[in-house]
Amino acid sequence: MSYSPVSSEWFKNMALLSISKSLAGKGISSDASLFPTGDIFTNLLQAVLSDQTEQTSYVPVNTSSSLLSNNTAIFNDIKDYSHVLDSNTTLGFTDVSIDKLNSVLKGKLSNMGEFFVEAGRKHNINPNLLASIAVHETGNGKSRAANDKNNIAGMMGKNGLRQYESVAESIGDMARNLRQNYLDKGYDTIAKIGAKYAPVGAANDPTGLNNHWVKGVNNYFYSFLS
Repeated sequence: MSYSPVSSEWFKNMALLSISKSLAGKGISSDASLFPTGDIFTNLLQAVLSDQTEQTSYVPVNTSSSLLSNNTAIFNDIKDYSHVLDSNTTLGFTDVSIDKLNSVLKGKLSNMGEFFVEAGRKHNINPNLLASIAVHETGNGKSRAANDKNNIAGMMGKNGLRQYESVAESIGDMARNLRQNYLDKGYDTIAKIGAKYAPVGAANDPTGLNNHWVKGVNNYFYSFLS
């Protein structure tokens, strides 16, 4: 193995570029403030550094400290580590902190953390996924659908948006729908769910909001995990 020492700044930049590419592949913003943290980020960073230190040679490259290098060719050649993200997340039920959910949830979603956990347990869905969809769909509890109809997931009926007696009822219906019509049918990633749940170019989406569904839900989902 030939080794040409390079600065820690080079390792840092290449690691950030690698992580940024992997996040972009998941439809997640490359904004550093939205990076997953804790064990998820640690494992992802370790995977990047392990691969880099196993290379046969190192050639310093002029990368800026920004997450996305101006050198497109370098960025495109960097390995995708999406599999590391996949190994750290699950859409099946897992215990989450109700207090942490409640610290984020606002408006009509305030203090609904226990109902996301309850619905997630009943239908074997990660409560963070349920909460992420609700936050994205309602602007974190501020939408008209949430305030007027207790509808926190954009669920539709024969006469348009469904009306619910309570937000808790809406959460339960969203979980039932995701389990029966998505997860049980092979839609097992946020990107796959989004392609059906909020299809780009849908006739009922004239302003193109569906273009942001996968990215938005992903960002919330990974922020809940951090």
